[in-house]
Amino acid sequence: MTTSLAELHHRAELLAANLPPLMVAAERVAATVAQGVHGRRRVGQGETFWQFRHYERGDPIQHIDWRRSARSDSVYLRETEWEAAQSVWLWSDASPSMQYQSTKKLPTKVEHADLLTLALASLLVRGGEHIAPLGRGTIPSTGRMALNILAAALNDREHDPKEKSGSLPPFEQVPKHGRVLMISDFLEPLDEINRAVGVFSDRGVDGYILQILDPAERSLPFGGRTRFEGTENEGNALIGRVEGVRDDYKIEMAAQRRGLQAIARTVGWGFDIHTTDQSLEATLLKLYVALTTTTEWTGVN
Repeated sequence: MTTSLAELHHRAELLAANLPPLMVAAERVAATVAQGVHGRRRVGQGETFWQFRHYERGDPIQHIDWRRSARSDSVYLRETEWEAAQSVWLWSDASPSMQYQSTKKLPTKVEHADLLTLALASLLVRGGEHIAPLGRGTIPSTGRMALNILAAALNDREHDPKEKSGSLPPFEQVPKHGRVLMISDFLEPLDEINRAVGVFSDRGVDGYILQILDPAERSLPFGGRTRFEGTENEGNALIGRVEGVRDDYKIEMAAQRRGLQAIARTVGWGFDIHTTDQSLEATLLKLYVALTTTTEWTGVN
C-alpha cells in the first residue's frame, strides 16, 4: 500500500526529532566520504516547469500537455525540474534473508544496506541532487526533509509485512531521466531479478545493482555436520560434511554473480558486491561516483 506524502512528512518529522541511531551513523559515514567528493547543485525547487519533450511509449499519460500538443502534429509532455534533473530513487531490501549474520562480530546485511542507503542519500542531497524512496510514489526532493522522508520509509518497513517480505523492489513509474539504486543480497532466481530490472530499464531508466553478502555466503567456511535453516520458506538442510559441497556451492555463487553482472551489463546498469566485513566508506564512494556521473558503468568483483 502506497504511503501518502503527508504521512511520510509527518513520520519523517517524528524521526528527525529523535535523531535515530541509524541516521546518526549514516551521517558519520557520509561526512567521511564527503571530504573527498564535490556534488553538483541544481537550480530551483524541483516542481517548477523545466521543458517540453516529445511523448515516448511508456510515458505517463497524465504528464501530456494537451494545449502544447494541440498546436502541432506531435504529442508533448510537460516536465518539471525534478523529472529532468538527475534524481535517484533508492531501495534497500528488508526481507528475512537480509537479517543473516554468520557471527555476532559482523552486522546483518540489512544493517549495512540501510546504512549505505542513508549515507548515499546524505551525500546526494549535499550535492543538490533529488532523492526519493522507491515504491512510495513521492516526488524526489532534496535537503534535510528528503533524508527524513527516506529514513521514515526505511522505518515503515518494520511494520509492513508486505514490504518486509519482498525480496525484489516494487515497481514505480520512474521518469527516464531518473536513476534507481537497488540494494539486496539478490539470491532470488536470475529470471525474477531480470524481470524486476527490466520494468525500469525498458522505460529508459538507468540503475545500479549492489549485492550485499555476509562473507560466509561467499566462502562457506563451515565444517563437519551442519544444519542450514532457510529464512524465506526454503526449508532446512542437514549436511553431513560441509567440506564435500563447498566447491559446488562456490560454483553456484559464482554463477549467480556472473548472472547479475550480465543482467546489469545488458541494460547498461552498474553492478558491484559488498560484504559486511568490508569498509562502508569504500563502497559508498563507488556508489556516489557511479550515480553522479554519466560514464559507462562496469561491474567489478
